[in-house]
Amino acid sequence: MTFDPIKEVVLFHDAVNRLDYAVIEDYFAEDATYTSNGVGSLSGRDEIMAAFRKYFDDYPDQTAFNTLVERVSPNAGRAVWSVRATHSKTGKPLVREGEETLTFNEDGKVTHVEVKDYQAF
Repeated sequence: MTFDPIKEVVLFHDAVNRLDYAVIEDYFAEDATYTSNGVGSLSGRDEIMAAFRKYFDDYPDQTAFNTLVERVSPNAGRAVWSVRATHSKTGKPLVREGEETLTFNEDGKVTHVEVKDYQAF
């Protein structure tokens, strides 16, 4: 069976939309890295998951959808997305648009995520 990065990006984003932390964590390789112009650079599954939990504590009502998911290599997929959320403490709305490239290893684990927000948030 051939690895399909498009399918895996969609499944990963589905887990994020459900806030299924067990599935999200299982997607990441232990030594994964995560870079974002909004968050900075994170190293390792534990640090990435701590950031995910903090973000979703702040924005538990986030709704996100992909407008495009494409294969960029045999082991990487790119999604263009839009996010809407409300800060849990301030009530301030958050609107984000951007893209995310996920790179997978031979075991189907995410080794790197690169997020590019199209505007500051």
